[in-house]
Amino acid sequence: MELQPQNAAEKVILERHSVRAFTAQDVSEECVRDILTKAARAPSGTNTQPWKVYVVKGKIKQKITDQVVASVEAIFHGELAKVQFKPAYLYYSEQWFDPYLRRRRENGWGLYNILGITKDNKLAIHKQQLRNYEFFNAPVGLFFTTHKALEAGAKMAIAMLMQNIMLLAKAQGLDTCPQASWNDYHELIMPILGADDNEILICGMSLGFADKTEKVNQYVTTREPLDEFVRFLE
Repeated sequence: MELQPQNAAEKVILERHSVRAFTAQDVSEECVRDILTKAARAPSGTNTQPWKVYVVKGKIKQKITDQVVASVEAIFHGELAKVQFKPAYLYYSEQWFDPYLRRRRENGWGLYNILGITKDNKLAIHKQQLRNYEFFNAPVGLFFTTHKALEAGAKMAIAMLMQNIMLLAKAQGLDTCPQASWNDYHELIMPILGADDNEILICGMSLGFADKTEKVNQYVTTREPLDEFVRFLE
């Protein structure tokens, strides 16, 4: 059943989805500042506001892409071992099980199917995965960090900040893609950002104008029925 928005807030929530192809149209610093200023109204435990945000464009963004893509290519061709690159924290489980494994597989192959990529086409899968590290051609990249000594509440606060950013961007005609894929390469990225040694990379995000001519942007994930994840108790 298609959900029908009843107001402007519901409209941006229902229309937001991860975009994986962007146009070259620039996003002004003024626009990004406006989004981040408003997004910072996100809640955080005892108002700690435990986030730092790095906005990358131009040469810095390209430097991050070049270094990470070079490493990912070297891993694919057997010139580097993947174990050399580990995230600073576990974003995903090391051992998947249903229903989460099923949903994960459905998402992955749903995306590849719309692109016409088969399971045995390892090169095509690799090339599509590389698009993550090119920010899907988006003109703006965002990286979110927090202090290493902070606990899970800091990550929860950053998640709420990111959701605000994605909704505010959508309200302004922009689109986004949150990306945990950067996390494995934090040791390459953090020095380029000029981050302090006490910071930990939490997530990345691409921001820009969706390329509506690209098939990949037709893919929108499904959601489980309400009764699958909600219990009403009295």
